[in-house]
This record gives sequence, structure tokens and C-alpha cells, in this order.
Amino acid sequence: MSVESNTVNTVLGPVAAEDLGVVSVHEALLSVVPGAEYAYDVTLDRAEIFETLAAGLKDFRAHGGGTIVDSTGMFHGRDVRLYEALSRTTGVHIVASTGQGPEEMLGGYFLTPQTDPPTPWPAEKFADLFTREVTEGMVVPRVERRAAAGLVATAATREGMTATDESLFRGAARTALSTGVALSVRYGSDALHDLDVVLDEKLPADRVVVGGLDRKDAVAAGAPLGIARRGAYVALDHVGTRDDAHLTDDERAALVAELVRAGFGDRILLSSNATGVAKGHPGNDLPYSYVLTTFVPLLKARGLGDEDTRRILVENPRALLSAR
Repeated sequence: MSVESNTVNTVLGPVAAEDLGVVSVHEALLSVVPGAEYAYDVTLDRAEIFETLAAGLKDFRAHGGGTIVDSTGMFHGRDVRLYEALSRTTGVHIVASTGQGPEEMLGGYFLTPQTDPPTPWPAEKFADLFTREVTEGMVVPRVERRAAAGLVATAATREGMTATDESLFRGAARTALSTGVALSVRYGSDALHDLDVVLDEKLPADRVVVGGLDRKDAVAAGAPLGIARRGAYVALDHVGTRDDAHLTDDERAALVAELVRAGFGDRILLSSNATGVAKGHPGNDLPYSYVLTTFVPLLKARGLGDEDTRRILVENPRALLSAR
């Protein structure tokens, strides 16, 4: 299974990048906390899950959406067969991801328990695990492989990158470098430091998107502009979230306008981090169409034109996701 340039791996196979349409770059379809599937109070009714997700995807398509990127990685509920059926039924392209993280979400298998304290897998083992999901297809338990992953996604511990997180980041960067797919990272406490870790693996900055940059701490540290200056993509991927940790939508819109004025309109990506179905944790109950229906009007009120919004919603994600 090869990765061709100017195409994007979707769950139904490679798709020409120009056919993606409007892309939401960081969402979750089925999100299951590892182990929740075994809990007595958690039900996984596949028919019910399908209907809920199909309704959300049809709404996204009805409002002009074309592609959803599921950035949950390997072990958080990713269901490739389900996503194939959803894509066929709704007409929405689905890009699924490989990868793991942060450390607290890893099972013991991915540490080395024979040592005290346990030590992380080396980066090369993570790279091999993730790379095979791109080149051979994503694993469907127990032994089947199906469509290729279209993205490598990982995250650092919120309080700061751990040794295990660094191993994950370096392994994910090696996979991106060797396969040509892009890398999506959620930073821990220092976005610029965490980006530098993957750039140290010689991965070009324009193959990396740094998520969570609409967190207040990121903005206070000047991270969105700093990330853009390094040449990586700036993901404001909690659009619609209302809490003490993130900007308001008005503040997000102002940040987008500031980045555009600074000449970085080609580095911006938007998403809502919406959760279609969550099991074992509270989901982010926003429609996938939220950016299109609610946030784009705020951008236009800030003076952004159709060309700006097309660049952010169509052209930027197309450039990021195209295999190279």
C-alpha cells in the first residue's frame, strides 16, 4: 500500500487532495476511553452509534463540509469498518489517524515494565508501529488491516512533555518523514518546545500542525505567531468551546484576523474538537458544522473575505494532508 503525492488517505482509499472540499482538521467520531468498552455501565450499540454519527456528518455536508479528520489515533475508539460505512452513506470523506498519546493514556504494554520505574518504548518502536498503519493499513482487532492512516497524531502531557511523550513525538515525526503523511501534535505546556522536538527529527515544519493554540496560555506566550513563523500550521481547534482555559469565539476570530494581517493566512487551520459519540468520558457536544455556521460569520465581521476563509478551510488543510 503506497502513499501517492497529491492524494490523501481516507478510510475508503486514496482521494485526490483537490476533492476534499472544506476540511475540519481535528474532530472525533467515536471516542472511547481505553478500557471503557469493558465497563458495566457503558453500552456500545453499533447501530445507535452509526445513526448518531451519520446524522452529524450529514449536517456537516449540508452546510458545505467535505472532509472530517478523526484525530483520535489508535486506541480511543477508532472503528475503521464503521467509518467506511459512514463515509459511503453520508458522502463525507473521513481521514483516520494513527498515533497515541499522551503518556497517561498509554497502556502498560507501551512501557517497559521490567525496569523500575518503567521506561518508554524507544522512538523507533513507536515509529515502526505507526508507519505500518500508513503503509500496510490500520489495524482492526485482532489481525486484519484495512485502509491506510492519513495522519499521525500525538499529544503531550498537559503539565509538560514527559520522556514517554518525547519518544512518542519523535516516533511520530519519523513516521511522517518516512511516509509523507502529516503530523498533528497537541502541545503540553510549551508549544514551541514541543514543536522543536519534532523539527529536531528533520521533519519539515510545513508537515506539522500544532493543535490547542486557542488555549489562553498559548496566546499569552505568543505561541500562535511563533509557531507560524517557524513554518508549521497553527490549529485553533476548540472553536465553540466555552471554558476558562480557552479563548472565546470572538477572541479566536480576532486572533485569526491578526495572523492573516501578519501574513500567515496560509498557516491557519480551524476545527471544533467535536465528539460525535463519547464513551467513558464527557464528549464535546458541538455539531461538526459549527465552524461553518457560527464561526465563519465572525471572521467575516472581522473583515476576512471569501478568499481568506477558503484558504483556511480548503486550501490549507489540503496542503497539509496531501502526501509528500
